[in-house]
Amino acid sequence: MKLALIRRQFSATGGAELYVQRLLRGLTAAGHETHLFAEKWQGQAEGVQFHSIHVAGSRAERPLQFAEGVNAALQHLRFDCVFSLERTLRQDVYRAGDGLHRVWLQQRRRFAPWWKRPLVGLGAFHRNMLALEARTFDPANTQRIIVNSEMVRGEIAQHFPDFPQERVHTIRNGVEVRRFQNVSRAAARRRFRLEENDFVLLFVGSGWERKGLPWLLKFMAAHSDDPHLKLLVVTRDRMRGKVPPNVILTGPMPEVEAAYAAADVLTFLPIYEPCSNVVSEALATGIPVITTAFNGASELIDPGVNGQVLDDPADLATLGMCINHWRARGQAGPVKTRLPLDLETNVMLTLQVLELAARGV
Repeated sequence: MKLALIRRQFSATGGAELYVQRLLRGLTAAGHETHLFAEKWQGQAEGVQFHSIHVAGSRAERPLQFAEGVNAALQHLRFDCVFSLERTLRQDVYRAGDGLHRVWLQQRRRFAPWWKRPLVGLGAFHRNMLALEARTFDPANTQRIIVNSEMVRGEIAQHFPDFPQERVHTIRNGVEVRRFQNVSRAAARRRFRLEENDFVLLFVGSGWERKGLPWLLKFMAAHSDDPHLKLLVVTRDRMRGKVPPNVILTGPMPEVEAAYAAADVLTFLPIYEPCSNVVSEALATGIPVITTAFNGASELIDPGVNGQVLDDPADLATLGMCINHWRARGQAGPVKTRLPLDLETNVMLTLQVLELAARGV
């Protein structure tokens, strides 16, 4: 098939960006002609043709300008299937990897300080995003939707009941499993100057407020008297305020598999995540995950088997009990996960949906 993929930003870091890279490699390896429409990109993807979409407006205007630019560019080209990973004006298949903007705003209001709640969602940017989202989920503009969790499927059913549920397909994120299983734990721990008896929590991600890092920093500050409890933070974000002494900042890491190899538990407490790749990466490594019910990837967790799921990301007492559970377990070997984590399954199922759309069925 001749496929058009749409993603505003294409770079070497970031969960969504890495997913696009892996998907493009899988599609080209399967023999499909792939074209990527993007505002900008870093690096190249072998066998992929890039199409630059010029955007020059303000932050509020850029999403709509990009959508209009892609729509104009597609008028002059023919594709078997147009597959968008952005909220755009018209596409055959839309992957709702970013979830619903309106649900994200609801969660922000829920966890914001009381004085800030009336201000959440105000402004032209959010108005434009909500309008663009409504156009994307209009069945007249989109044939099929791919979601990466049942959580997001339920949100679509609630907020866009006119979109046929039989045209919404759940395809979970996939990762390169072997990449996360071929790193020496001893070498990784030496890299971060960790002692043998250190129990190491791990946080990976940018957008630290949304992904719960402030609560983890608060937890670590409250346990700074424990000499062998450490938190490894992999983020490109700039820290705000004082960082506790038992927190190790790595900055962005292209070879993030070393951080997973060094860690004992992934602690990731988002207020809204459609389905975070970091959960799949941790489980592929074999370490347990403590996350929240507001993360679609929590559907991969069997409590007590490969992690725990918190109802409230601010519940530090329950977080502490979960950490103690896994700390008491010791080195009992890698945890098991019942659902597939591999990228190959993701690409295969995604192709099936693209083929359905290409046939117009």
